[in-house]
Amino acid sequence: VQLQASGGGLVQAGGSLRLSCATSGRTNYAMAWFRQAPGKQREFVAGITWNWGTTVYADSAKGRFIISRDKAKRVVALQMNSLKAEDTAVYYCATRSGDITAKTTEYSYWGQGTLVTVSS
Repeated sequence: VQLQASGGGLVQAGGSLRLSCATSGRTNYAMAWFRQAPGKQREFVAGITWNWGTTVYADSAKGRFIISRDKAKRVVALQMNSLKAEDTAVYYCATRSGDITAKTTEYSYWGQGTLVTVSS
């Protein structure tokens, strides 16, 4: 399984960005986005199941971010709206064969990360 994240960039506070994660190889059950800010631990942002499209969000993402998947294109997207300076981080997509979980150690495959910088 290979994951390729893209879509990061520089945006002003209040703006929007859309991240994409292209997958290849065997499709695992759950896909998720994590992020890691400088000097902080990697944290869960949102997750989605391939089959049913069930979603889970971290409190910090609820109401602002939307995770979606395109099964035909094998792409998982993260639409980020109303961005804040504290959303600045490297964003990673990950996948695992089990259900969605917020634990980084439970994910077997990771993309390379894409940097999101929100200027205030």
